[in-house]
Amino acid sequence: MSARELIEFIALAAIWGASFLFMRIAAPELGPVPLMLLRCGIGAITLLPALWLRGAWPALRAAALPIALIGVINSAIPFVLLGMASLVLAAGTTSILNGLAPLWSAAIAFAVFGDRLTRWQVVGLLLGIGGVVLLSGTGAAPGEQVDTGALLLAFGAAVGATLAYGFGANLTRARLRGVDPLAVAAGSQLSASAVLLLPALLLWPEAPSAGPGVPAIVLGLSVLALGTVCTGFAYLLFFRLIASLGATRAVSVTFVIPVFGLGWGALLLGETIDRWTLAGAAVILLGTALATGTLKPRGRSV
Repeated sequence: MSARELIEFIALAAIWGASFLFMRIAAPELGPVPLMLLRCGIGAITLLPALWLRGAWPALRAAALPIALIGVINSAIPFVLLGMASLVLAAGTTSILNGLAPLWSAAIAFAVFGDRLTRWQVVGLLLGIGGVVLLSGTGAAPGEQVDTGALLLAFGAAVGATLAYGFGANLTRARLRGVDPLAVAAGSQLSASAVLLLPALLLWPEAPSAGPGVPAIVLGLSVLALGTVCTGFAYLLFFRLIASLGATRAVSVTFVIPVFGLGWGALLLGETIDRWTLAGAAVILLGTALATGTLKPRGRSV
């Protein structure tokens, strides 16, 4: 990995780690669905000029239906679920749970698409579940007084989002192999925006405003950064890394995102990083590394 690639890799992890910070700030004020309409819409507006400059419109038109489906499964649904989780959970906790996405991708590839798993990959799947259990003892954002039911619902929403990501990754592999990734990214954000438009308008807050201690400008900048930087620009950076490093090494950014998610939350939101959070993070990341084959101890397939 060259110095430029390393800088871009770390920058992408920092950007995607910051997305959980912005969701934690904005979701309680706007609501998950309106916020994610703005995220997808701004992301699409950011990506469309790049799509036009690259001349990838024909690729988008040729695969419009599967791209639209991916937009629902891989953007609209998980984004809203993460927004729901962000109503309650600390940004760092949500970023850790997001690390389950590659684990679910491996599990779905085995269960639905017939991929084989080694014994160590099965161990990784079980470790991922154990990590969620460890995290369940903590996770609520500072100042949030929530009952056990609300906390479990938030955890379920975050885990559900990663499950949707797992399905989306496998469907992309099955239905969009060889399609320009920029066309997939821009088209999926457009379709996600279309799906979220009506429910977002119905759920739009009458007078969205920042809560105590959160200036309105911070709310606006958080939404703008979530759409332009954490969605549009991040996709462009991700595809650049795929081109130079290959898909497997580029996707390993997932393992670095929680570091920044925890750091941004602690630095800017005063979130606590306790031993249970660190233990849960370590177990989830170890499980994901085993389940995806990033760590490859010897073992037979099952």
